[in-house]
Formats: sequence, structure tokens, C-alpha cells
Amino acid sequence: MDGLVRMSGIGFIKRLLGGHAAEAQHVQTTHGARMLVVDDSPTICAVLGKMLGQDGYHVLKATDGAAAIALARSEPPALVFLDVVMPGMNGFSVLRALRHDPLTRDIPIIMISGNQQATEQFYLQRCGADDFMKKPFDRDDVYERIGHLVACGRLPAREASTGVNTLLSALSAEALDAIPDIAMPDAGGPDVTGMPVPLAHSQIVLHKVA
Repeated sequence: MDGLVRMSGIGFIKRLLGGHAAEAQHVQTTHGARMLVVDDSPTICAVLGKMLGQDGYHVLKATDGAAAIALARSEPPALVFLDVVMPGMNGFSVLRALRHDPLTRDIPIIMISGNQQATEQFYLQRCGADDFMKKPFDRDDVYERIGHLVACGRLPAREASTGVNTLLSALSAEALDAIPDIAMPDAGGPDVTGMPVPLAHSQIVLHKVA
């Protein structure tokens, strides 16, 4: 947990001193690697998908646990970003299912949530995930997690000669510009038990960065 706090602090300092210059230093995994984004909000799937696609990753998306498990089995990703708070099968249940399946048990998994109860549960139990990313998050937060997994050997490093070509060519420039760059917690969602949660602890509202 202290390590994650230090990583978040480093990201903040980098952005404070000059976000665009720091961004070039991100450690990446293989160009074109499949990334599975699992969140019941199509909007956050789009935001995280944009962040990953612009850095040359191939993004798969699922908005529920069953679809996520099916995708992970049929098109094994290099990495899964898995939301904790989802209706029906929540993220912890999906994580357990993936870890118990021989086809998916070795895939690195990053849990994401803006729910304080889910955050505390993760840090208390760890639950077999590789890392945790708390909402709100931005590009630096995402790539710091990828860099950490590369550094510890869970993901291969990208070759220095590989270009960063976007895999978002199907979207127009206007459509990409309409997708926000930062995900923020919002009100109205359930907690990990299915009950409503306070204003600061649920899904997302999105703010466009100028």
C-alpha cells in the first residue's frame, strides 16, 4: 500500500513539473498488446480505452463480469483493468473466477474503484490482484501501473525501436476529442454489497482536460 502511495505521489510531482515531458518517460509493454477493460460504465470504458489505444494497445471492453470472463478466455489479454463495483458479479468475484481458471490465472489484473469500502477491502485482503488504481485517475496513473508490472516482470517491456501508433483509427478526431481525459468518482452507484453509497464513493463523472 505504501508503494502505491509513493507511485501516486511521483505521478503528481511529474504532472506538476510538466506533464507532457514526464509522459514521454512512461515504460510500456508490447505494442499492440491486448488490454481488457471491465467496467459497467460504457463511458469509463471509452476513457480508459482512449488512454490505452493512443499508446498503441489493442483494447477489449466488457461491461459485466460474465462477458469479461468469456473475453478473457476466448481472447486472452496481456492485462486486465477490472472495476470492483459492478452489478451482479462484482470485480472481486470476477477476479476469483479468473484466478481459478488455468486459461486466465496468470494474467496480470489491476483492480479499479472510486468506492472507499472496495478500496479498503482490497488493501486488507489483496485478493490475488497485481495492483489497484483508485478513481479519479488519469493517463499518468494508468501508465505508472503498466510500468510497475513491466519492472517486476509481469509484463514484457516494449522494444525501444517500436513506434507508438494509435489503434483508435476507427474513431474520428472529433469523436476522440469528445472522450474525456480524467475519470472522477460520482454519486449514485452501489457499494460492494449492492447498497447505495455516499456522494464520493460511486461510479464516475468525467471532466474534459483543457
